[in-house]
Amino acid sequence: MKLMRTLGLAACAAGLCAGPATAQDPALARPNLIKKQIVEGMPKGDKQEIAVITATFMPGQKTVFHTHRFPVTVYVLAGTFTLELEGLPAVTVKAGEAYMEPPNVKMTGYNRSATETLQVVIFYVGDPGTPFLDPAH
Repeated sequence: MKLMRTLGLAACAAGLCAGPATAQDPALARPNLIKKQIVEGMPKGDKQEIAVITATFMPGQKTVFHTHRFPVTVYVLAGTFTLELEGLPAVTVKAGEAYMEPPNVKMTGYNRSATETLQVVIFYVGDPGTPFLDPAH
C-alpha cells in the first residue's frame, strides 16, 4: 500500500496527474495535437523500426517518383509541400500542418515555390530494414 501511494505521488510530481489546477498552470508545457488519423497498412511484425527524417527542398525541387510500403507522416516546418498522388487529388500542406501519405500509391512531392525553401520532418514506421521509399516507374 505504501509503495502504491509512493508511486502515485511520484506520478503526480512528474506531471502525469492532470487535475484542474495543473491544466491552467502556465509554467507547464502542453502538447498540441496537429493531426490524428486512422490509417491502414501499418507493419504487423513483433518489432517495427521508426525513422525520423528531415528534408530540405530548394525552390523548384521535387522528389523522385516513388511509393512507400507503409504510411508516412510528413510535417511541414517551413514553406509549402505539394504532393501529387497517382489516382488521387493533389495535396498542398503548409507550414505547421501534417499529412499522412498512404502506402503503395505512386507519388511525387514538390516545392512549387520560386523563392521559398521547403523544410519537412518525415516520420516512417516500417518493418526493420525496410527502405524508406521505392522508386516507381
